[in-house]
Amino acid sequence: MEIRTLERKDREPLVALIRRIETFSQEEQDCAIELVDTALTAGNRDYSILVADRGQEGGIVGYACYGPTPMTENAFDLYWIASSPEVRGQGIGAQLISSMEGDLRRRKARLIRVETSATEAYGPTRGFYASMKYGEEARLRDFYKQGDDLIILTKRL
Repeated sequence: MEIRTLERKDREPLVALIRRIETFSQEEQDCAIELVDTALTAGNRDYSILVADRGQEGGIVGYACYGPTPMTENAFDLYWIASSPEVRGQGIGAQLISSMEGDLRRRKARLIRVETSATEAYGPTRGFYASMKYGEEARLRDFYKQGDDLIILTKRL
């Protein structure tokens, strides 16, 4: 498997992957796809996307979208990370995070921030981030809706 930067030919397979992520609402899917389109726009400096590509053996099976946090000094946001349901638990997310962190170290990043939900459906996601050494920095109660907190995780590079 190859972890590489997004190419124009990846758009449709990546959109298909995003549409299959069961924890993403329709609104979240639309937002994620909008960022893919922005990342493919000439002159884009706000969003970087890495894809996990199994080539002939399965195509695009995961991706991570990240970028510099506006008005900060060397802080970055991880906006989206996902893998195909059929390959979860195979280390693809960890490889994407590792590649992203390598890119950000080269860019002199000092901090990565992630926002996620406190709902039960996102429990495995929070466990994944904990395994990658992202710690809870803050929690905003009832942020997304009643009973759904926003959890802000960070990792210092």
